[in-house]
Amino acid sequence: MELLLVGLIVVIVLVGGGLVVVRQRRETTLEPPAPAAAPPAESAVPAPVDAQVAPTPAPEVAGARPSFRDRLGKARSTLSGYMGAVLARENVDRETWDDLEEALLRADVGVAATTDILDRLRKTVDAESITAPRDLLDALKAQLKADLATGDRTLQFEPGAPNVWLFVGVNGVGKTTTVGKVGKRQADEGRRVVMAAGDTFRAAATEQLATWAERAGADLVRGAAGGDPSSIIFDAVQRAAAKGADLVLADTAGRLHTKVNLMDELRKVRRVADREPGKVTEVLLVLDATTGQNGLVQAQQFTEAVELTGVVLTKLDGSAKGGIALAIQSALGIPIKLVGLGESVDDLVDFDPDEFVDALFAQD
Repeated sequence: MELLLVGLIVVIVLVGGGLVVVRQRRETTLEPPAPAAAPPAESAVPAPVDAQVAPTPAPEVAGARPSFRDRLGKARSTLSGYMGAVLARENVDRETWDDLEEALLRADVGVAATTDILDRLRKTVDAESITAPRDLLDALKAQLKADLATGDRTLQFEPGAPNVWLFVGVNGVGKTTTVGKVGKRQADEGRRVVMAAGDTFRAAATEQLATWAERAGADLVRGAAGGDPSSIIFDAVQRAAAKGADLVLADTAGRLHTKVNLMDELRKVRRVADREPGKVTEVLLVLDATTGQNGLVQAQQFTEAVELTGVVLTKLDGSAKGGIALAIQSALGIPIKLVGLGESVDDLVDFDPDEFVDALFAQD
């Protein structure tokens, strides 16, 4: 009896266990696990904030010429108050002339040039019976444009022998940078260029010119630190002749213009550069427009030493002393051929007297 009871208990346990197993299997069959959700489409996944791409700005137009009006704001502001006062008057009187004189002096035209400009303007006023302030300013602008247009402002180039353009000026005016920019521009116009690192007293000048030469695809002739600048420029002319290059751009030393030995050295450089097969067709004085009347002193010194053919006026965009251009033209009659209106290579542009004067006298 006891054995029968034990067996019955075992059977009940086994059957119950089976029912549990069957029930678990049925639950598994009836409620399968949900399939994994498909990943959202790639376009629907927002990029992290740091990975968001900002709109690409419109590229700057290569070779776009800067506007004199846009870049001469500082120089124009020096004149604007006086010009406004002149235009506010009903006629031309003594105070009108005082305002014009003060404006030109503050723009660093200089006493001598200002006196000459106004003396000639008075003759025009008398001859044409000018009484209206607007007509007076128009006459002044026309006179200044005519003054600045005197001389040949084109960069001289003669086919045949390698042309040599010498760049002279004191340290710090942007002379080496100007050589590089001119070289890039001439290379872009199709000329084969050789650059001569003639400022052997300043290692940074040679390295800077090397960078510009690489950028322009030009050859660079350099020498030992402190070497003879004349020999380097002579070697550059020989290199140009051997390779059929059109143009040698020669940097020169720029120690203080009051040093007699610098001027003697430049005279020697000028003589050597002009020997066959080379021909010097330009001697360009590089001036910093922000130095004002000191630039006129430099121009006088260098003219006596090397017979300048033109002026490159750098940093004109950063100067309130744009009148130095008028002073140079009035005192020396040397044409301004290039001006710097910014830092980029395209900001070194041909000087335009009409645009320059209009930009100075514009009423914003």
